[in-house]
Amino acid sequence: MDGVSGARTELLGQFTDEHAEVLLDRLEAAGIEHWVKRTGAFTRLLFAGDWGTRIFVDVARRDEAGLLADEVLGT
Repeated sequence: MDGVSGARTELLGQFTDEHAEVLLDRLEAAGIEHWVKRTGAFTRLLFAGDWGTRIFVDVARRDEAGLLADEVLGT
């Protein structure tokens, strides 16, 4: 589901690439629609705020996605 098909989305957060990969697998397994914004090396070099992968999720399942993110991050 790596893409949005008309669902309203909300930013789940910005994650290291390693955490993002694990979280994306969990979102996929849970059937939570998501969208990913990855920045390239050039952008990361010029913009300190773009240090990782941003993940957006279906607003209707934001709380569930947040719990999965907490598990991945160990919080």
